[in-house]
Amino acid sequence: MTTTAIYPGSFDPVTNGHVDVVERGLELFDRIIVVILHNPQKTSLFSLEERVEMLEVSLKGLGNIEVDTFHGLTVDYCVKHNAQAILRGMRAVSDFEFEFQLALMNRRLNRDIQTVFLMTSLRWLYVSSSIIKEAVYFGANINGMVPPIVQQKLRERFEHKNQRP
Repeated sequence: MTTTAIYPGSFDPVTNGHVDVVERGLELFDRIIVVILHNPQKTSLFSLEERVEMLEVSLKGLGNIEVDTFHGLTVDYCVKHNAQAILRGMRAVSDFEFEFQLALMNRRLNRDIQTVFLMTSLRWLYVSSSIIKEAVYFGANINGMVPPIVQQKLRERFEHKNQRP
């Protein structure tokens, strides 16, 4: 039996921490579908299409990976794609309460879907999409924290902010 996990998130933008979770997730699952979930409560910097492109380029070369988008409940997506698990990355204790609550709700909605947590590797512990965006906004060098395509797209997006008179 092939084991499939769904790795849901906003990926706005994808970081090297996200890539790390996918790479290590492939050691546990035969197939991972990275799903950009539409969250109406969040305002995204990048469009769905841009995030799909950045993920596809960032994950190129990894086998058995798909990138998709979805509007709805993660457990419904899992059922539709015959996935047995939801893969989630956690950076710090501050992530735990939200992730635990989400996992319990998903378990309540569908007892056949398991949630698997992977702790982010130490080197990515401090990296989050929101911190990366803020750093680039103020002209910081984020080399090595995000895939090259993401660094390029962020530089282009905030180019006008970093020009000094």
